[in-house]
Amino acid sequence: MPSTIERVHQELRDQGLVVLAINLAEKRDVVAAFVKSRGVTSTVLLDANKEAEKSYQIAYTPSVFLVDRQGRLVGKAIGERQWAGEQGRTLLRRLLARRS
Repeated sequence: MPSTIERVHQELRDQGLVVLAINLAEKRDVVAAFVKSRGVTSTVLLDANKEAEKSYQIAYTPSVFLVDRQGRLVGKAIGERQWAGEQGRTLLRRLLARRS
């Protein structure tokens, strides 16, 4: 079964939702096997040098950063969230509807 964020990605990608998952710890082959076994369709990046971890001051996972179409940070969530729930979907749809 896909993760919550993967399900939301599959549902909203045609509306412009882009999910970039950043793996902070595992080696490339471990991540590749996980992505393949779970059928992940979103982009998964590796942070081998911990640059993203440092830049975004990530202390806990999962950490979700919501970035608008202009590249501005509009929200941040630490820990598990119900992105596939009604409130999560409503928030994401509203953000996707914004044009500026």
